[in-house]
Amino acid sequence: MKTFICFLTLYCCSLALNSQNPTPTVLKKPVLTSVTTVPGAAGVSPLRLQRLDQAMKSLVEEQKLPGLVAIVVRKGKIVYHKAFGFSDEPAKKLQKTDDIFRIASMSKAITATAIMMLYEEGKFGLDDPISRWIPEFKNPKILDTFNPGDSTFTTKSAQSEITIRQLMTHTSGVGYGAIDEDERMRKIYAKAGIIELYTTSPVTTMANIRKLGALPLHHEPGTKFTYSMGLDVLGAFIEVLSGESFADYLNNHLFKPLGMNDTYFYLPESKSARLVKIHSPGKDQKWTTELKEGYDPDYPVRGAKLWCSGGAGLSSTAKDYSIFLQMLLNEGVYNGKRFLSRPNVFLLTRSNQVGRLFGGVKGEQHYSLSFSVISKIGEEVGRGSEGTFSWGGYFNTNYWADPKEKIIAVLMKQTRGLESDHSEAIFTRMIYQSIDD
Repeated sequence: MKTFICFLTLYCCSLALNSQNPTPTVLKKPVLTSVTTVPGAAGVSPLRLQRLDQAMKSLVEEQKLPGLVAIVVRKGKIVYHKAFGFSDEPAKKLQKTDDIFRIASMSKAITATAIMMLYEEGKFGLDDPISRWIPEFKNPKILDTFNPGDSTFTTKSAQSEITIRQLMTHTSGVGYGAIDEDERMRKIYAKAGIIELYTTSPVTTMANIRKLGALPLHHEPGTKFTYSMGLDVLGAFIEVLSGESFADYLNNHLFKPLGMNDTYFYLPESKSARLVKIHSPGKDQKWTTELKEGYDPDYPVRGAKLWCSGGAGLSSTAKDYSIFLQMLLNEGVYNGKRFLSRPNVFLLTRSNQVGRLFGGVKGEQHYSLSFSVISKIGEEVGRGSEGTFSWGGYFNTNYWADPKEKIIAVLMKQTRGLESDHSEAIFTRMIYQSIDD
């Protein structure tokens, strides 16, 4: 009897451990600490950082941006973290380093990380069809003919099902609603009432994705790179696999364990004043915060707060996002917890998943399971170190992480409608010139 009780106890403990996510680890990896007063300790020249400082300041002084927050991390040390300009330029509200930005497509990397955490629990294979869990994607159809008069269309059957991997890599053939490059798809999605970014309406994550599953694809799954709502589909997939709401899963298994205390789909009232306004160029070289696009500017403060976009819905701070990237540079470990294994971090961040479907003929970059990745060719022409992974967001937010130099760079802005913005390129150049080791 004692033997049976001991076995049962061990079995229950084993089950508890298997369901724990993240898991404890004894590995010692960097946790973000600030050395902004002595950045030389991280192999960065304080004098050369002054060039970065002047470059960021000039972007605001020359009216190229209304405001920004920039953070640079080297070897786990915050060597630069500053704010310039205004979070609300017409109201002359000064930008602060802890301001909250709509990060839009920077959400994709977080959703993909959550997917890989569930993958490590053995819940699915990357080449499994999504229709196994969301039946509306069964027997996908490809757009054949389209009537611009009433947005009706005909389809032809696809030869294969859409897989999890294809949804992660934008090769599924799914479209992207109002920002889709194909006008036909924009009209089809609009007619179906698909929400692809923000809404204050009472639309649930799963209901929106089930409608999406019934719509035609751009092309045969796996044959082209077409930027898409694939990560939004996977947000609903996370709900099915975990039994939690998408927002709760991210909060319980990523944000709280990492200490990302300012990252949300919908901001609590106590933090809503820290949300940065979206700016557009106005008349007479003045900035306006009157967004003239179809997205509700009250998101993510008011509304029904039901739709959680895995591809574009999160808001965060520069520091919070740097914590997330540091976990990835740490090969899946942060603050005594393992979120992903080292091989799966490589799979997520640096592997080439789509061959030449992404990156153009020059081959300066490729696409992993959620990131644009600098190739050896890219390094040799000055794009950054080979293996550097990056992406950005619709409202002009940018990030990259360099595993070779152990650098994280996050540049937060909140604009639409700029004719040109070279701030990310300037930011990147000024960071690399500051290395002193």
